[in-house]
Amino acid sequence: MYQELVDKKKKLAVIGLGYVGLPIALEFARKIKVIGFDINDQRVEMMRNKIDPSQELESSDFDGCDIEFTSDLDVLRQANFFIVAVPTPVDEHNVPDLRPVQRASETIGKVIKKGDYVVYESTVYPGCTEEDCVPIIEKLSGLKMAGDYKIGYSPERINPGDKEHTITTITKVVSGCDAESLDVIARVYELVVKAGVHRASSIKVAEAAKIIENTQRDLNIALMNELSIIFDKMNINTYEVLEAAGTKWNFLKFQPGLVGGHCIGVDPYYLTYKSKKLGYNSQVILAGRFINDAMAGYVARKVLKHIIQNTGNVKEAKVLVMGATFKENVSDIRNSKVADVVRELKAFSLNVDVTDPYADSEELKHEYGFELAARTGNDYDAVIVTVPHKEYKALDETYFASITKNHAMVADLKGIYRGRMHARKYWSL
Repeated sequence: MYQELVDKKKKLAVIGLGYVGLPIALEFARKIKVIGFDINDQRVEMMRNKIDPSQELESSDFDGCDIEFTSDLDVLRQANFFIVAVPTPVDEHNVPDLRPVQRASETIGKVIKKGDYVVYESTVYPGCTEEDCVPIIEKLSGLKMAGDYKIGYSPERINPGDKEHTITTITKVVSGCDAESLDVIARVYELVVKAGVHRASSIKVAEAAKIIENTQRDLNIALMNELSIIFDKMNINTYEVLEAAGTKWNFLKFQPGLVGGHCIGVDPYYLTYKSKKLGYNSQVILAGRFINDAMAGYVARKVLKHIIQNTGNVKEAKVLVMGATFKENVSDIRNSKVADVVRELKAFSLNVDVTDPYADSEELKHEYGFELAARTGNDYDAVIVTVPHKEYKALDETYFASITKNHAMVADLKGIYRGRMHARKYWSL
């Protein structure tokens, strides 16, 4: 398989061309023949015209790539090595939503042939690949894993907006259903991953590794958020405390904030879901999740309290929320906890405007029910800076004074204006 891919006698296909799938597909397409498959015809047409729907890649990133973009199963059937990179979200009850990965498995079951390889990159709980995905493939194809085709798992490590840590520069964890598949999958990824690969002993180990990477970050941020709540009651600035503590060589430099996105705020629920299925109710992990999910409400109440203390009519008060994406300098709004802040503020009958230099207004309307403001006003009772976009970092006290009333609060969740705000009430996590 490896040599035939290198000799371009066989093709590799990537199923799901979002933030994860498209960069992988293009990187492989610089070395071998690739089929980029997505069920969204509009996205496929954009990529044919060298446009990244996720706005992460430039048109030049498509240059020199031997790739065919398609939504046609007959074209996909030409591939022999399949990589699945579809999203794996949670539903409104924080239960894993496996429908995208299940549908991808159905697609593979319709096109897979003897001797083919399938590698899942989508984040799942340990056991999902073999227990949930393989049966779907085998039911539709009539083939058997290991004997007729090979399965592997290699967790994605794409970080939206990060131009330094990319697929080529981050060590890739790989796994296979047997020794032969592990070797082939490792060699295929070594074609593009300059940092090298780590060969996990089993598919479950690789799945678990991905889950705990983000669970660890989630818990550390939850600790910072809880400390922020405690320090606020003591009138201590959390960022000043972290700055001082950070002088110790082994202090872990995490910060408080809203925890959204498609990884940190989601992945722990996959682990706790599987844990509960096995009869163990997670305590530490879910405690961290509770703290982080509650931060939007905490921020909204802090702002409401200031407004009540400084104006007589809450229903006439105006709040500006700056930033709607889940992190800085990206257009990604998936699982953005800013939406929770907006929802909480509106629940208090406050008038809320939202701005963001990267987010798409129609996408926000579709996902969360609110749009970006056409223009910024000049009479806000509070401003909440939720995301440290580079455009926001360039702003100064004069700007905030120009858009707010004298009694207004500037809630700077990431502490980017610390020590620079004196004309208005300043607060940060």
